[in-house]
Amino acid sequence: MAFWPSPFVFLAIVLISSSGNNVAGYGDAKQLLPLRRPQPAWRDDTQSFFSRKSRTQNAATELEMKHIDHCSRSIWELDQRLEKCLVADDVRVKSIQTHIKSILYSQTESPKTQIPLTSGVKLQTLNYVVTVTLGGRNVTMIVDTGSELTWVQCLPCKLCYTQPEPLFNPVISPSYQSVLCNSQACNTLQLATGNSGMCGNNAETCNYFVTYGDGSYTHGELGRDRLLLGSTQVDSFVFGCGRNNKGLFGAASGLIGLGRSDLSLVSQTSDLFGGVFSYCLPDTDAATSGSLILGDDSSVYKNFTPVSYTRLMMNPFLNSFYILNLTGTSIGGVSLESPGFGTSGIFIDSGTVITRFPPSIYQAIKFEFLEQFSGYPPAPSFSILDTCFNLSAYEEVNIPTLKMIFEGDSEMTVDVSGMFYFVKRDASQVCLALASLAYESEIGIIGNYQQRNTRVIYDTKQMKLGFARELCSYS
Repeated sequence: MAFWPSPFVFLAIVLISSSGNNVAGYGDAKQLLPLRRPQPAWRDDTQSFFSRKSRTQNAATELEMKHIDHCSRSIWELDQRLEKCLVADDVRVKSIQTHIKSILYSQTESPKTQIPLTSGVKLQTLNYVVTVTLGGRNVTMIVDTGSELTWVQCLPCKLCYTQPEPLFNPVISPSYQSVLCNSQACNTLQLATGNSGMCGNNAETCNYFVTYGDGSYTHGELGRDRLLLGSTQVDSFVFGCGRNNKGLFGAASGLIGLGRSDLSLVSQTSDLFGGVFSYCLPDTDAATSGSLILGDDSSVYKNFTPVSYTRLMMNPFLNSFYILNLTGTSIGGVSLESPGFGTSGIFIDSGTVITRFPPSIYQAIKFEFLEQFSGYPPAPSFSILDTCFNLSAYEEVNIPTLKMIFEGDSEMTVDVSGMFYFVKRDASQVCLALASLAYESEIGIIGNYQQRNTRVIYDTKQMKLGFARELCSYS
């Protein structure tokens, strides 16, 4: 693997959605949420979704990253996506839980049989895209910590969904090479996708097949090419050249996996970035940007609280997940009691939207939240969200602060923008943006909605994960 001597890569995020955009002082028991929010402008240029901006700052390469909802052309279309978002998110979570159960059950019955689990083989509820250069061509790709294999739609394509960018053509790339069948990269597919590499009629190529929980899929062959992240070059980057692709991928050209298998971007660039990356997801209603940083250089962080670390838990059967030990929570400064704390892991995932807790923990959080957030008129539940309010008569409200506490006394404070999910733009139906799992035995998930305005640092070499408060901005 060859690369330019840039020590890390800094990628910016731009988001549009529907939540509050002001943040109160952190550490307070309550945070102020304004309820009068500007309407998003009507969009008539889908090409503006794809950014070509990059810059160098403090020796870091920065690429602008946008929310996939920027592809929406109108307020109506954005509203339709909002309604469908939680349905897709629920399918993803149920698929993950079902697959986890099948993995653990098979290990109990037959210790010699291992069916590796990767969150990248199930339904993706993906949010952020970044433009990189692959084989000399710009491609705009979804970035997700819950995926392993990086892939793009390729020519010749038997079945491809519509994308504004030209399809990747390996024939015209001077640096493209096919990955040989039975090579190490081909054999690694089992861990990265849940399906082993397949050899077709041509033994010179390694075929892959990734299926998703809703029936979405990508199918093609593995290739190697030069990947350019801003000015940082990675030679012989292994990725999937998708010939048959169908599913909820928006208008992106493909997907970049930030999981932990050998085929993920993190693993393939470990010599360059040391297996460390971090991100800060901004409040989606503000037209500001967040950042994804590849590399261990804290000088480019803009956090205003110290980083508190907790260890990443090891599970040989669930080794693609970033799993933490949740030891407690508090609402409005009130510590909660639950038998679910410290008994099983909770994994953090940028692809899942809404955080899911085991029933005992969720009920404790819900009860205390309702105790402190009383007197507001109720509203009907919405999809997986069962605690909703009609706040249309209010200009602003004070929301009790939620903190998650992890092993080692590491804390993550949920930003005010991550507490309520706005079903109706006029605030007549606003729901607590948390949900319960169906069973106590299921593993919890920290979704991206609750990770806003927090610097989340993944260190796969030292097996730790850190949190710090940060007002995400690309400035």
